[in-house]
Amino acid sequence: MIVSYYSRGIPMKTKKTRAAVTISMPQEMAEEYDKLAKRLAKNRSVLFREMFLAYKRQLLKEEFQEFQIYGAALAQKKGIFTESEIEKLVFEGR
Repeated sequence: MIVSYYSRGIPMKTKKTRAAVTISMPQEMAEEYDKLAKRLAKNRSVLFREMFLAYKRQLLKEEFQEFQIYGAALAQKKGIFTESEIEKLVFEGR
């Protein structure tokens, strides 16, 4: 979304950097959420952003681990067991 501002009578356009998000949850969970925010001395928005980023980091770690498992299984099928064997395979065509 583009928001217009004026500086010295000249219109300027800037992008909106925040968006309001509404979520619903059971009342008991909402109360726990507010208690946690208060205990951590954070407002609801800051707590949600931090929780979202932590969740996103965890998903990326899990994805990376899945790729490692896949790669290790593929390497074993090809008879590659050490990092030096991988490096040799990667750099031999260069």
